[in-house]
Amino acid sequence: MQPQLASFFDPGTATISHVVYDQPGGHAAIIDPVLDYDAKSGRIAHGSAGRVLDFIRQQHLSLQWILETHAHADHLSAAAWLQQQAGGRMAIGEGITQVQQLFKGVFNLGEDFTCDGSQFDHLFADGEVFHIGQLTARAVFVPGHTPADMAYQIGDMVFVGDTLFMPDVGSARCDFPGGDAAMLYQSVQKLLTLPDDTRLLMCHDYPPQPRPIAWQSTVAEQKQHNIHLHAGISQSEFVALRQARDATLDMPQLILPAIQVNIRAGQLPAAENNGVRYLKIPLDML
Repeated sequence: MQPQLASFFDPGTATISHVVYDQPGGHAAIIDPVLDYDAKSGRIAHGSAGRVLDFIRQQHLSLQWILETHAHADHLSAAAWLQQQAGGRMAIGEGITQVQQLFKGVFNLGEDFTCDGSQFDHLFADGEVFHIGQLTARAVFVPGHTPADMAYQIGDMVFVGDTLFMPDVGSARCDFPGGDAAMLYQSVQKLLTLPDDTRLLMCHDYPPQPRPIAWQSTVAEQKQHNIHLHAGISQSEFVALRQARDATLDMPQLILPAIQVNIRAGQLPAAENNGVRYLKIPLDML
């Protein structure tokens, strides 16, 4: 059975959330859902995730998985909210424990925050096989952007998270805590050994003008045209290119609110004694 796909672009964060399902009325997985967050007011909303949820309901799908490719720095995850609305198991790669350890100190989360990944329902090992209804899927460990990135291979599609972008955009930054450009290079080489017609599904797009938003390429297109990781570029050349580019980049606008929510599987901090929830903004840490 070939997987069915519906993709949803969130313009506020340039994120593409994907729904993969076996058939109408069957089972589905949501990959990288977005929780709306207004940085000016601190308000949470569910417009982006609500569109995904509406599709699930319209197709009469049973939500089996909510999959995160990594702990995102550019948007807050809607995984916990979607689970409350439609069920499913929240899952991420087992390397999330390392990311939790890295950021527990940054946010001074205290002894009650455990770094064992237990905030998620399942932690995938590299190469682990799982099922979405009648579909067979495989988790593929692709560290580099963070130490915990996981891609998901489902049929002839691979959902690559932030490992790769469209060929004219290139690759993900590697200067976050735990990031490693050499490791990213090796992860991409793993993806590029797949058959040339394998479809690669992006998590973000930042298109050069005037190209419209896009989120699907192939292994062949990446090997031929990726401006950072085309066939023939050496690891040392890529690392030098990536490090030089990363040195020019500002931190993502939402990294501080996003990370502290996303290492909790999209769960918001508990309300304090006045009934209000708070996110922390550490000063001079990043």
